[in-house]
Amino acid sequence: MPYFSTDNASLIKALKIGKTEAYTFLVEQYNQKLCVYAFSLSHDHNLAEDIVQNVFIRVWQQRHKLKSEFAIQSFLYKLVYNEFIDQYRKLKSTMAIEKKHIDALDIILEEDDKTGIEKLIKLVKREIENLPPKCKQVFLLSKQDGLTNIEIAEYLNISIKTVEAQITKAFSIIRKKVGEKTNGILFLLFGKNYVTTFI
Repeated sequence: MPYFSTDNASLIKALKIGKTEAYTFLVEQYNQKLCVYAFSLSHDHNLAEDIVQNVFIRVWQQRHKLKSEFAIQSFLYKLVYNEFIDQYRKLKSTMAIEKKHIDALDIILEEDDKTGIEKLIKLVKREIENLPPKCKQVFLLSKQDGLTNIEIAEYLNISIKTVEAQITKAFSIIRKKVGEKTNGILFLLFGKNYVTTFI
């Protein structure tokens, strides 16, 4: 194992002076984690791989700009997030994303420990599973399947007000557990369907 493997500052120093073994270590250590994270944002395996590849290329090309105080893991996750947003903006004609959802992602990405995001995702999934049956059904039809409130009402033969009430109830239950990070986590789970059906 290389001498810089557990030393953030040493790893950055090795990268800055062009040590290829430091770059190889960086890729081997974080590639899989970053791909998983990029996929949770993009819901597209090919796009996720492209995002991560672009990030690693940029890190190497701009390695002289790295600062020893950077927490390398948080820095890489933030670069992946920025690349994801750039990709979305390039495709905005077919994949719209609103500023409030970018802001929501910013909130959860402020955490240094990215395992915290995984824990929140598991928590939200559990809360959704524990919703009352009708409430869960309506919520998933809306956020997971992307149906409009009118479509849900017609499909379940209930009123639109009932649909709205069930979605609001589900969101309220989840928000009590997750707090201000609810929007960001739900967006990670449901992608553009959550954007288009956001309440």
